[in-house]
Amino acid sequence: MANDNMIVKNLACLRDWVDDRFPLMSNWNEHLAKYYAPKNFNFWYYFGGFALLVFVIQVITGIWLTMNYKPSAAEAFASVEYIMRDVEWGWFVRYMHSTGASAFFIVIYLHMFRALLYGSYKKPRELLWLTGMALYLLLMGEAFFGYLLPWGQMSYWGAQVIISLFGAVPFVGEALAELIRGDYVVSDVTLNRFFSLHVIAFPFLIAGLIGVHILALHETGSNNPDGVEIKKNKNAEGIPVDGIPFHPYYTVKDIFGAAVFLIFFFAVVFFAPEMHVPGTQGLFLESANFIPADPLKTPEHIAPVWYFTPFYAILRAVPSIAGSAFPGVVAMGLAVSIFLLLPWLDRSPVKSWRYRGINYRIALTLFVICFLMLGWLGLQVATPLYTWMARICSVIYFLFFLTMPFYTKVDKDKPVPDRVTS
Repeated sequence: MANDNMIVKNLACLRDWVDDRFPLMSNWNEHLAKYYAPKNFNFWYYFGGFALLVFVIQVITGIWLTMNYKPSAAEAFASVEYIMRDVEWGWFVRYMHSTGASAFFIVIYLHMFRALLYGSYKKPRELLWLTGMALYLLLMGEAFFGYLLPWGQMSYWGAQVIISLFGAVPFVGEALAELIRGDYVVSDVTLNRFFSLHVIAFPFLIAGLIGVHILALHETGSNNPDGVEIKKNKNAEGIPVDGIPFHPYYTVKDIFGAAVFLIFFFAVVFFAPEMHVPGTQGLFLESANFIPADPLKTPEHIAPVWYFTPFYAILRAVPSIAGSAFPGVVAMGLAVSIFLLLPWLDRSPVKSWRYRGINYRIALTLFVICFLMLGWLGLQVATPLYTWMARICSVIYFLFFLTMPFYTKVDKDKPVPDRVTS
């Protein structure tokens, strides 16, 4: 017992020593122990924490992979095969990284859906939403740069197709595409350029923006399924009456959620790392990517990874003008960037789906269905039937945003309670 008390006393002295030189306890209290979150968080509030967990997995596995990866056109594919076959536990780390890429987008899309469900983009969280969308755009860039690195058939030709889209921009297109490639074609220079961006530049940007995103969240406070601002109801001590300390209540809850998430994550890693769904070459790792890149042999069907396919389907749905794909490129860019305008497009005074009128409920349901349909259509060969289906879904996709100021303003919303409900 005496030894235990001595250990506790020494740890307290160490904490105080650090606290005199670094704001350790003040940050702990501000962001965990005395950060009050709504007491009615539900299942949808797990996915922000899951995204942070997957980011850590990607950083750790990425560092390990770079120890054996060769960023050159002559050696890249062979180095990946070396990692998979000869490096101890190399296959496991590589599958963790490839599964983590898809898992990252799964949890991000569900995190964004929760924001649409409960109005987490509305005042006073506009900046929080903008930083989140900036993270999403950086994540898309990070995934695109990493997709080329295995130097397989699909990664090579997928990068070739995506980069060539920039060539459709009037006047500066060819120069822009050449700047991205660093050469006239996708080559060793492109691989080195993408490797440096994927391994160094973008991870630093993403990590920094995650910090900004969390700081913005803790400044405004977390939203909740009722859309009620808990800071408006405080007791005599200034503590929200509908809030509870994030630690230990939600840290314990998130640890439990992370354990369940990791069970599913490792089930995919061990049993279905390529995620072969009927009608696809593999959602997480395409079968064509197990063939070395051949600039002289184009695959029969080129499609991006599943998390880009909704926007790829929109690109293909827009007809070319005078042989130029520029209108489709514009539509694809708008499909991603229009999310940034959500805080100002939504005119409803109500945040949560629970108290929204029928207009928003129907619109959001149609939007989600069309987004999933576009994702599936982007994986398919562009037949006339599929092209028309993609055009219909694309129109509904954009109408969700463009007509939002009208249907949210006239919607018959329900009264919002003054306090959060259980």
